[in-house]
Order: sequence, then C-alpha cells, then structure tokens
Amino acid sequence: MTNRSGRPKKRLGQHFLTHAAIIQDILHACRFNPDDTVLEIGPGKGALTIPLASMVSHLYAVEKDSDLIQVLDLKIARAGLSNITLIHDDILRFDLAEIAPVPSPKIGVIGNLPYNISSPCLEKLMRHRSAITHAILMFQREVASRLSASPGEKAYGAMTVLVRYYAKIVPLIKVPRNAFFPRPKVDSTVLEIDFESPYPRSAENEAVFVKVVKGAFSHRRKTLMNSLKRFFPFLHDDELQRCLEGCGIDPRRRAETLHMDEFLCLADKLPLTNEV
Repeated sequence: MTNRSGRPKKRLGQHFLTHAAIIQDILHACRFNPDDTVLEIGPGKGALTIPLASMVSHLYAVEKDSDLIQVLDLKIARAGLSNITLIHDDILRFDLAEIAPVPSPKIGVIGNLPYNISSPCLEKLMRHRSAITHAILMFQREVASRLSASPGEKAYGAMTVLVRYYAKIVPLIKVPRNAFFPRPKVDSTVLEIDFESPYPRSAENEAVFVKVVKGAFSHRRKTLMNSLKRFFPFLHDDELQRCLEGCGIDPRRRAETLHMDEFLCLADKLPLTNEV
C-alpha cells in the first residue's frame, strides 16, 4: 500500500519539523547568501525547503521517500518555484559530485537528519568537505553533545576529535521533541559545521591521524597505552611508550583526556606510515 499523504514512516526514521518559530530560527541562523547553491538532506514535507528556496540561488533537495517526492512536487508547483531540483535518492548513496564538482563554487548543506543515519551522513560530508562551505544539521541531542564535547567529558570521543579536526562546531538551536510530528523520544540540537574553519594545525599524514584517534578510543576504559597496544599489536611497548612520553603524554591517561594537539603529536611520532 502506498502512502500518498506523506505520513511519517517509522522504518525511515521520519519526524517532521512542524514548529513555525523554530523553522524561522533555523532559516535566520543558516548563513546562506542569495547567490549560494544549497543541498538539503531529507526535505520531508518541505518545511524548510519552500522558504529556503527564496533565500538562495538554487536548492537541491535529496529525498529517499517516493511518496514525499510527490508531496514536495505539488507544493513546489503551487509555490511557483523554479530553483528547486528534487532528487529521489538515498543521501548515503547519492554522488555529491553531481551537484558540487570540484573546483566549482562550494555548496552549503542543510538537513533535519533521520537519527538512524546521522553518523554515516556526517562521515560522508567530511569526505566531501572540500566542496562544502558549511552545513546546518539537526542531530539527536546526545549526538550533538558528543560533537561539541570537550576533553574530559563523558561524551568526548573519536567522532568528536575527527569532526573538530575538519570543521568548527557551533551549537545553534535547541529543539524540543514536541516540535516534531510524530514526537520523537529525545530532544534535538541544530549545529553549524563550518568546513572552512578546520583545526589550525594539520597532521603530517591524515590517514595515520584518523587511525590513531580511532585506536585510542577503541577501548575507552583502558589506559591509552593499553588501548594503542591492542589496536596496533605490531608496535613494541618501548617504542609506543617513547612516542607517548615524547609528546608529554602519561601512558596511564585515557583517550578522552587528550586534546587535539596531543593526538596530532602522537600521530606524527608513531611509526605507522606503512600500516595504513
């Protein structure tokens, strides 16, 4: 049975933003210019799509649900908008190069992400960061807290470090669960992910840096020394300890206490170039 009314589908994790004031707050905070090209991920019923189209040069809206595509088509026609391109596809499979080929001008991104794809979607945007200025994304509150956490906080983890290496994270708007239909079990937060403001220091080898960060957090309850030993079994204890101490890092510390510069130092010192 089809769902031509565009009712939310649980299997797709659909929760439609319906709170008019919050929609306006997001539009005011998005920092898009009249000559910008913007990608919207999961436009749903068009709560952001229709007003956003009047603010930018062109809007590409990628929607997985074929029923919602029909709903959006009708709304766009009624609004008389000609600068929206609807794309029926899964954002995790969609080739961003189709709308943002390098070295063309960069695009902006906006989206109320289904909770079940927020992490893989963010990882995809990081891979294509050279084509993106910034992204305005709504996350489950727990995920947003993880991305904006500081060293020493429980939420601080590998994703925190990796995202903050590639972009500046700015919390924008807290969104209560009653702003959606159907009402989810958790609150949300809108974040700005500014890919044009990465961390000021770069790793000598980014692949090594990524592997070191993931390895350090692979056993959160263990000391940094033990986590890295388990993740990189080919490294001898003495050379691992030498590298840690060379960065001024006590081997007994845990990964969640390390700052970005300490991860970068460790990645530059560990002999992993041929192992990634």
